[in-house]
Amino acid sequence: MFCFLFAGGYIGKDGSKVTTVVATPGQGPDRPQEVSYTDTKVIGNGSFGVVYQAKLCETNEFVAIKKVLQDKRFKNRELQIMRKLEHCNIVKLKYFFYSSGDKKDEVYLNLVLEYIPETVYRVARHYSKSKQTIPIIFIKLYMYQLFRSLAYIHSLGICHRDIKPQNLLLDPGTGILKLCDFGSAKHLVKGEPNVSYICSRYYRAPELIFGAIDYTTKIDVWSAGCVLAELLLGQPIFPGDSGVDQLVEIIKVLGTPTKEQIKEMNPNYTEFKFPQIKSHPWQQVFRARTPPEAIELVARLLEYTPSSRISPLQACAHAFFNELRDPSTRLPTNKELPPLFNFTEQELNIQPALNAVLIPRGVQEAANSPQDGAASSVAADAADSTATPVQATAAGIP
Repeated sequence: MFCFLFAGGYIGKDGSKVTTVVATPGQGPDRPQEVSYTDTKVIGNGSFGVVYQAKLCETNEFVAIKKVLQDKRFKNRELQIMRKLEHCNIVKLKYFFYSSGDKKDEVYLNLVLEYIPETVYRVARHYSKSKQTIPIIFIKLYMYQLFRSLAYIHSLGICHRDIKPQNLLLDPGTGILKLCDFGSAKHLVKGEPNVSYICSRYYRAPELIFGAIDYTTKIDVWSAGCVLAELLLGQPIFPGDSGVDQLVEIIKVLGTPTKEQIKEMNPNYTEFKFPQIKSHPWQQVFRARTPPEAIELVARLLEYTPSSRISPLQACAHAFFNELRDPSTRLPTNKELPPLFNFTEQELNIQPALNAVLIPRGVQEAANSPQDGAASSVAADAADSTATPVQATAAGIP
């Protein structure tokens, strides 16, 4: 868009107001530059602040600008974390800049993020209102990409702490899922305490309800298990009205935790008495036609003992996702799947023993072809977890 200076701001060729700021790129060295954007409108707000949609003048691409009040006493944890992240299933921080507020000394941090139009929450609600279930291929596609994003951040020691359908962005044109909202995220350090009142209620791991302050990234795994169960059921699996009620909902399905399990979640709760309730068979929790692999995966994720929950990368390698690794798989629209196997060296170093499963045989065979040097590098080095990205064709959901 052509822009020209007008009264301290910009007016676009079409008469729209253009804002120009000095912003720092999200990744790389701190080299502030002028960035102009237009067509600003509010698309969301909450206790954190406001989210705007805008269009960058230089590229005409849409962005989301998250504006949060900055406490001068502390570094913004969300900014510090987002600057470290670079992954195809995590929303990208393009720029950040500071702006003044209406009150004296008020400073706002503005995060300029790539704009993704949909969320898993809205898609799930659409199907629910239509009295339909989400096609299982979409559930596989969404959950696989979520687990891949979690494997990446957990490998950096970062816990998201607010996994829920609202924070899973979807691009309807490509079928790509991106994890967003790192406002609650934290780099967890063993031995350092953390607040237990974190994570949205339906998705809170039991150790958080028990008040644990030494929890691990496995709280994200529990939350992801709740999301998977919700997509299969068409409604939240543990819809508690309060913290205590949340625990009751969990006990109704998993049964009363043993003393050992309670000790694993929070040693301070071992003397508390709980009503003895037997676990409900997982097969009876879900619809009759739910794939057994899906139920088995939910059971591996929703374990009381945090260390018993499988890792995100183990989840990616689970049989539930085998259909995604089949080169003949297409979406219901007959479109190809988005890139799912473009693993980086860092990803393949997380749990190298899983690489033979994570990289489909078809991709490995294609990679061994002399025409594709980059892909060949992945296949050849998969055994020792060294790789360069394999290219796959992007496609999407309707």
